[in-house]
Amino acid sequence: MTRLEEGKKIIITVLGHDRVGIIAGISAILADASINILDINQTILQGFFTMVMVADISESTIDIAHLREILNRKGEELQLQITVQHEDIFKFMHRI
Repeated sequence: MTRLEEGKKIIITVLGHDRVGIIAGISAILADASINILDINQTILQGFFTMVMVADISESTIDIAHLREILNRKGEELQLQITVQHEDIFKFMHRI
């Protein structure tokens, strides 16, 4: 198994009130765009849903800007805040 190339991952964060279908809705969008979820961490803190996903975009059929638009629409539908960042931007913003 080969290591995924640098620059081929995105970080997706999701915040909002917990409800049925959040993970399913976001996962379906990613699957439709041939984006593979590499890692996922989700929890519910006093009724607030929080999730972070790391995903592989190397086989993606859409660009990040279009993905953001699609996820923003899903976020509005589910009353969630969804952000998508390329791994390079995420690393730069969170370096020590």
